[in-house]
Amino acid sequence: MIETDHLKKLLNAQEIETLWDMHTRQMAEYGFDRLIYGYTRYRTATSLGDPDDFVMLSNHASDYTDVFIGDGLYHHAPMVRWALEHDGACSWRVMHDMIQSGALSDQEAKVVAFNRSQDVTAGYSISFKSLSPRSKGAIALTARKGMEQSDVDAIWAEHGDDITVLNNITHLRILSLPYATPGRSLTKRQREVLAWVGDGKTVQDIAMLLELTPATIEKHLRLAREALSVETTAQAVLKAAFQNQMFVMDT
Repeated sequence: MIETDHLKKLLNAQEIETLWDMHTRQMAEYGFDRLIYGYTRYRTATSLGDPDDFVMLSNHASDYTDVFIGDGLYHHAPMVRWALEHDGACSWRVMHDMIQSGALSDQEAKVVAFNRSQDVTAGYSISFKSLSPRSKGAIALTARKGMEQSDVDAIWAEHGDDITVLNNITHLRILSLPYATPGRSLTKRQREVLAWVGDGKTVQDIAMLLELTPATIEKHLRLAREALSVETTAQAVLKAAFQNQMFVMDT
């Protein structure tokens, strides 16, 4: 059963790094010692959006993530395809069945071959329910090296409900915490200026409130747009809000 103390720690975590560390340790106790979590709010019919805008977390070795994530292999991963088309939890036995039936494309087969070379062969995937067609989140739980899919399925039969609940809680907590890709974090002043824009204030209003010149406010807005890699201030406000970089308490 899920321990209440662990749930309290998940719910009280103030940083994604702390939350992720707790979650990976907990999943390792169930036999899943390598995880990849991904979330996008910019999905379209033909794309998952700019990878720089993803929330992407993993404790896999860099030898794996540099290729699977860095080289974009995830675009053709069979279980990623499954996650985009479904909600809930799924045994990787589905992938093994695809292999046996010859249902994989050449690109998917290359991903499977790479995964085998990295001992990523047994596990479970959880696709989180989303209220928006533009957003999608999922996590891949890779079992320890040497474990067979039958071992994983046995673990899931006993603990699957608890594992699913813990992953859903962690997913919801990730969405509630500030997150920015390296090099794209806003400064305190940039957050403050964008927050005032979000409240409907003009540049002149913000200059008066902060006792700064309009030119200085424009500079902070320009730097915020650059940090967030957007063209307009409206886009910056939206993106900063998505990433929970606005209206945050300094700890």
